[in-house]
Formats: sequence, structure tokens, C-alpha cells
Amino acid sequence: MNSTPYSHIHEKFRHIAHLPDDERIKFIHSPRWIGYKTANTILSLMHDLMNRPKQHRMPNLLLIGDSNNGKTTIIKKFNEKFGDTYVDDNDRINVPVRLIQAPPSANEKELYISLIDSLGLPFRSSDSGGILRHQVVHSFREANVRILIIDEAHSMLTGTARQQRTMMNAIKYLCNQIDLPIVLCGTKDAVRILHTDSQHSSRFDVAELPVWRNNNEFRRLLGSFEKILPLKEPSNLIDIEKTNLIHSISDGNLGNVKRLLNECAIEAIKTGEETITLDIIRGKSCLRPTKGLRKIIG
Repeated sequence: MNSTPYSHIHEKFRHIAHLPDDERIKFIHSPRWIGYKTANTILSLMHDLMNRPKQHRMPNLLLIGDSNNGKTTIIKKFNEKFGDTYVDDNDRINVPVRLIQAPPSANEKELYISLIDSLGLPFRSSDSGGILRHQVVHSFREANVRILIIDEAHSMLTGTARQQRTMMNAIKYLCNQIDLPIVLCGTKDAVRILHTDSQHSSRFDVAELPVWRNNNEFRRLLGSFEKILPLKEPSNLIDIEKTNLIHSISDGNLGNVKRLLNECAIEAIKTGEETITLDIIRGKSCLRPTKGLRKIIG
């Protein structure tokens, strides 16, 4: 028998298992990063883009995937790792990463306002699109922004075809004027915005976050989740029966997996089980993405 207390938990989090129940539940609800192969590959791609020498026609990336499947978590992790503002040896302020959410519709002025606001700079919403665009270009140059990330890019599909083309042309203009790599992030529908003009599709590589298949990679993912859950007993989530059940309920969607396991862990704490059992997992089957909603309403 392993004599190390709570050896089933990552050593960084073992002390959490000693805390009172309410503190452990609070920890479970807090955001935590779980690295996996595809996520780490995308982080490396984005880091490579950020470090490219400035040149005409900087390469860009479109990151797509199902809703709640980890896209936003990845770009926030990237911003957390590489986005800190600093002052260089020439006393120049550097803001390497700007992360914004796309406007709720294809509105060029709202895009510029979001970009200016992300730098904490004042603006006049009554200014014309041209004036705001000039302010964005000037501000981003002054701040030495090295990569721009726009989340919820599929929102730019809300509008007429002309408005969509205007938005993409605005993004192309910024990329050209500031020699700036741009990462768009959204659902699979976001691919459609690249087809508003053949020039857009040639500028963007596309990376997809697929749903998880029920395979060894998925079992490794569950093993990683178990290491950050502060339960006093091991749950052996890689057991084939548990793995199959978790995959069936979550449909292989990362956000659904996280929610399911968090709820199961909280149940294990509240009941005193201190381990995620098959019965606890079955009891959370109502958390199925859409099937559960129909069951609750019906």
C-alpha cells in the first residue's frame, strides 16, 4: 500500500483534501487548467504566430469547435501565460496579447471600440468608423501588440453578407497595417466568414477542437481530472465501465465532462462517499447536454 496520503491527487493539490467540505467544494468550482495534447499543440501554434517577425501578410489562425468544448479556455490560458504588460529596456510599454470578444453582430464600429477599450484608452462612440480605425492602428502600434485574439467570431455572421464582408475587410486591414497575426475563435459556423472573400480563406489556417472519442486519450483525460479533484479516496475514473458511462453522458464534450465530474465530486463530498462511484455518475445522468433538458421539462 502506498504510504503517501492522497497519492491519487496531484501533489500540488493534496493539501486541499485536508480542508473542510465547503472549502473543497469551492475549490472544485474554481477554474483550473488541464493540459492535453491538442490544447498544447494549439498553444504552441499561437506562440509561434506571436513570435513571427513582422512582415506583410502575417499568417492567421481560425480555431473552431463545438460550443463548450474548451476553445475559450485555451485562448484565456494563452493570454494568462504570454499577455502580461511589461516595460522594455527602452522604457516602452509592451502589451503583447490583446484578447477581445467579437461584437454581438457584424458591426465595424463596435469592433474598433472593443479594440480601443481593450487597451484601456478613451474613445468617442460618436466618432466615425474611419477615425476609430485610425485610433486602433495608432494605439496598437504604440502598445507593440504582437497578436490579436477575437473570441466568439461566429457572432460576426449575424448581419447581412455586406456587413460580414465589411467586418472581415476591417480585420484584413488591421492585419496589413499593423503587421499583426490574428486568431479568430468560434464554433464551426465561423468557417463561413472566411468565404466572404477568397483572400480571407487564403490568410487563415484552420485548427479544430474535435469532441473526444472514447479511447485511450479520453481515459488519460479522465485520469488528469481525477488528480485535481480533492476527494479523500481514489475514484479510478479510467475504469472501463466508468469511462464508458462518462463518455455517454457527456457526448465527449470537454465542458460537459468537466461539469459532470465536478458535480459527481461534490456529491461524493456531501454524501461522505469521498469517491466517485458508478451510482453517483448514474445519478447525474440528467446532465446530458440536451437529453437531460428534455427529461427535466418532460
